[in-house]
Amino acid sequence: MREFIYYSTKARTSGNFDLDDLMRAGRMDIVCNVIISAFFLSHRLREDVKLHLILTGPPNPPVHLEFVSNPEMPISKKDVGGLIKRMLYKVRPGQKNEVFPGCFAEKKSFNELVKEMEKEGKEICIMDKRGEDIRKVGDEELKEAVFVIGDHEGLPKKEVKRIEKSVSIGKQIYFASQTITIINNELDYRL
Repeated sequence: MREFIYYSTKARTSGNFDLDDLMRAGRMDIVCNVIISAFFLSHRLREDVKLHLILTGPPNPPVHLEFVSNPEMPISKKDVGGLIKRMLYKVRPGQKNEVFPGCFAEKKSFNELVKEMEKEGKEICIMDKRGEDIRKVGDEELKEAVFVIGDHEGLPKKEVKRIEKSVSIGKQIYFASQTITIINNELDYRL
């Protein structure tokens, strides 16, 4: 299964935002684009993706939203925004709630999530233009990789200082959603 973590420094952590203005909801528009890029191809849904969103904006950070491929997932930005909005209303401390099939919400920090993944034997890879070229990373490593992508403000150093592996998709800096598309494309060719 392909696995991604998207870290958003400003995305709202409650469902009280306007679906007609996702940009003002801490750039929830970017979050929606990330979801669409992770799961959707032309005319079909990817069946092998898990996406974790770590939202650290106001008023109740941190929030962890987890999505597993589900054929009923909406594709429009507004519908995805509505799904997130409903999920955020179901966040409860100490509980991981399945809000819709394959859609989970809970209070959890980035570091807690990464520690859990490391215990499971997953290779955590920060996406960084100075990292190892993804085309030089072995197939077996890629199979177990979890790709960590920051928002337009990047990843806070205190959150990622313990992660040693970094991977690059090139010398350019891409949008988070484009980064996911490029990684998916590379994995489509190789695995």
